Amino acid sequence: MPELLFIIGSLREASASRATARAIAARLDGKATCTMADIGQLPHYDADISDNAAVDAFVAQVGAADGVVFLAPEYNYSIPGVLKNAIDWASRPAFESVFRHKPCFVISISGGALGGVRAQAHLKYILNGMLALVHPGREIVVTRASAKVRDGMLEDETILGFIDDEIAGFLGSLG
Repeated sequence: MPELLFIIGSLREASASRATARAIAARLDGKATCTMADIGQLPHYDADISDNAAVDAFVAQVGAADGVVFLAPEYNYSIPGVLKNAIDWASRPAFESVFRHKPCFVISISGGALGGVRAQAHLKYILNGMLALVHPGREIVVTRASAKVRDGMLEDETILGFIDDEIAGFLGSLG
């Protein structure tokens, strides 16, 4: 069974991004092992720091995963700083990091009508720059996400069905 690492770009426990991750993981039960990364424990990126347990654990999680699922909210027309910080930690050494050839699946989530499309574009650009393998499926955007969360889970069957179809293709590409 493939192992997926979910990297959630929001630290808030009640965020729509986290609710979306929970819903997807529940639907993947029996199809994939899903682990949620804790990027809130990472220090601010500093190349002078060479020994940090939280960084080492996160980089090891990315390296061990068969695929990475990003759930990115949109903050100020881009990805959140905490998500960029996590990516920066795992992006070294340049072009040889754990992200090199790592299959990645991107979902953006927003309370607005556009569903985080700008954040998604920025995230894919960053991942391509690290030589990650961004899944070439249809873009998944969760619009007006906060209104679709009940009891800590995304409950929009239309978008979840769409995600099911796309993530099945991603899982199939993992071999």
